[in-house]
Amino acid sequence: MSRPAFSLGKDLVGLEDLSAEQIRSILDTAEPFKEVSERRIKKVPVLRGKTIVNLFMEPSTRTRISFEFAEKRLSADTVNIGATESSVVKGETLVDTARNLEAMRIDMVVIRHGSSGAAGFLADRIPSNVVNAGDGSHEHPTQALLDLLTIRDKLERIEGLKVCIVGDILHSRVARSNIFGLLKLGAEVGVCGPMTLLPLGIDALGVKVFRRVEEAIEWADVLNVLRLQLERMKGGFVPSLREYNRVYGVSTRRLEKAPRDLLVLHPGPMNRGVEIDSDVADGPQSVILKQVTNGVAVRMAVLYLLAGGVPEKAEAAKTGGGVE
Repeated sequence: MSRPAFSLGKDLVGLEDLSAEQIRSILDTAEPFKEVSERRIKKVPVLRGKTIVNLFMEPSTRTRISFEFAEKRLSADTVNIGATESSVVKGETLVDTARNLEAMRIDMVVIRHGSSGAAGFLADRIPSNVVNAGDGSHEHPTQALLDLLTIRDKLERIEGLKVCIVGDILHSRVARSNIFGLLKLGAEVGVCGPMTLLPLGIDALGVKVFRRVEEAIEWADVLNVLRLQLERMKGGFVPSLREYNRVYGVSTRRLEKAPRDLLVLHPGPMNRGVEIDSDVADGPQSVILKQVTNGVAVRMAVLYLLAGGVPEKAEAAKTGGGVE
């Protein structure tokens, strides 16, 4: 009996509903696309003729530019729309904005939005492919995928690893996507932060909860350090930034006491001297810039798969024709 064709589905809204096989297939597809970014001419004809709209209703640097690079390296036509450039500021609904764009015959929408569920809401109402580039405190699937790829690149596996996410878990869509992805691929997952920044019932997701960063460092193989999302905080979640750094900051002094060399990730942007010290961020255990590099390959893979590509043909696709 022949194996059924791979499908990522119409949209990528989150990792919660993906299978382990689908996640591994995205990571495997990203591997051949890494080489494109190392070429003198960084362009392949994979999505030639496709039109992609980047609809970013929240500020972004790494994610927006990474998607733009991915789209252009796949030869797609791109249109970038920010919150101040959209008729949403005039009262138009998100769906009406997308439908007007579709009337111009687009193929995909990459959306970042401040409201949890916005990407799924849009995906259910338009026929174009939708990619979630971060929605409220819900999910940020491509960030988690690039984190997974970076861990796998460096440690050659994910299954059996102990990964602790440290910091502002409460407001973090990155944390949620990482938890879903890591658990599906067989890692043990921990979270660490002040009680005020840990969601109520977080342990129900199957994660281990640490109250002290020293305990997390002693347990983990990998630390994924999150910034304090001050823009989402309405009250006094921490006494002060200095106090947070003193109690929860990831420093060389703390890492030196670890029983093993830890891999250190950070999704950016970093608050240096708050959640992570500069000597750690720039040190030998850090793979933060590698995450940024892998982000382009992962997003190329997602766009390719949503357009109908299959993992087995990714190597040939980067040198041959496009996706029909």
